[in-house]
Amino acid sequence: MSRHRLAQSAIALAAAALLAACGSKVSAENFERIQTGMAQKEVIAFLGEPTETSNVSIAGLSGGMATWRDGNTVISVQFVNDKVQAKQLSRESNPQAQ
Repeated sequence: MSRHRLAQSAIALAAAALLAACGSKVSAENFERIQTGMAQKEVIAFLGEPTETSNVSIAGLSGGMATWRDGNTVISVQFVNDKVQAKQLSRESNPQAQ
């Protein structure tokens, strides 16, 4: 890894740490930051460790799903070979108290 790339990674991790101190990581703003092709470790750097994961490996391909939950907000990301392939943001409804 080049020094420039290493410096960029360090800056990105520092920025992620600062953002982590400000409210929930599971937000529409962070969802928008997730881009197709982004490395799984980059997503984890700003969202934190996922709440749930599942993985599979077949014929040289590895894939999985990671889910982050905070309250009723859920971010789900599908990875293939540790790169983002798809993402989804949802808000689960809470049943009314009776």
